[in-house]
Amino acid sequence: MADHWEASVTLPSDPASVSAARAYAVGILAEWGLPSDSDIADTVRLIVSELATNAVQHTFGQSPTFTVDIVLDRDERLRIGVTDSHPRLPRRLPAAVQQDNGRGLVIIRWLTAERGGRMTVRPVREGGKTVSVELPWTLPDRPADTARAEAGRPAGRGARRVR
Repeated sequence: MADHWEASVTLPSDPASVSAARAYAVGILAEWGLPSDSDIADTVRLIVSELATNAVQHTFGQSPTFTVDIVLDRDERLRIGVTDSHPRLPRRLPAAVQQDNGRGLVIIRWLTAERGGRMTVRPVREGGKTVSVELPWTLPDRPADTARAEAGRPAGRGARRVR
């Protein structure tokens, strides 16, 4: 497999974009050799869903779009980041408020830690922020090039191999 793969998609900050972000992430990872029915694909699906939901719900219309970036480095590390243009960084809510909502970051942190990864939040120069998750990557039994050839698909929309 490649030393470095990147894929990115920018979507409107609309609730319908959450499912599009999930499908995009799992589709790209399938093209890179990760079966979409694997446990890690389920984890990625949930992480992307929570990150995209936060980007849509908590920017209060101040971020018209959000971007999902997926990076695979040296068959060792998978990074998933969601960037929006709202300047406020996420914060934990008091326990009483968390009863109905506000648990997204808790879920993401737990899933990430369970997989041996880490979550970070950083501001971006343009005034927004990126919430990203880094997970260890384990190659499946089939190489990604074989999986892509069997599926008859190229490296995917927005996906590119970088050397």
